[in-house]
Amino acid sequence: MPPSISSARAHAMDTVPPPATSAVARPDRAWLVYLLLGIAFGTVLTKAGVVSWFRMQEMFRFQSFHMYGIIGSALAVAMASLALIRRSQLHAANGAPIVVPPKKFGHGIRFVVGGVLFGIGWAMTGACPGPLVAQIGAGATVVVVALGLRPPPAAAAALAGVA
Repeated sequence: MPPSISSARAHAMDTVPPPATSAVARPDRAWLVYLLLGIAFGTVLTKAGVVSWFRMQEMFRFQSFHMYGIIGSALAVAMASLALIRRSQLHAANGAPIVVPPKKFGHGIRFVVGGVLFGIGWAMTGACPGPLVAQIGAGATVVVVALGLRPPPAAAAALAGVA
């Protein structure tokens, strides 16, 4: 190889930045970050009482404001977070801009269908599809029975309603 090519390669190798060391940038450690975030979120759900069947019954019977307060707080945090992301033009860990595309509402039929499917799945399984995993983590073993015994239409309804 002529000296000019090898020196150009050596110079190019010197200017290459070192690889990112964050856990999100490294796929071999990304699962650990997501696992820890999931454990933290499940702990928050459990401590807030969201996984309690009795809290859900109180909500549907309009006997307690607890669950409505949690849902309202989650909506307020989500709205504030989206507004902040849009105004400050934040970027993801890989440097790509975070863009929230506008939603097409149409006639709202898809929301009604999604809500009905979500409700059917909830009624057939006896538990909200969201905190089912947190309920298992909290030791509510009866949820495992509900997950194993529910018919495929219930699973499809729960998933379609959440999607």
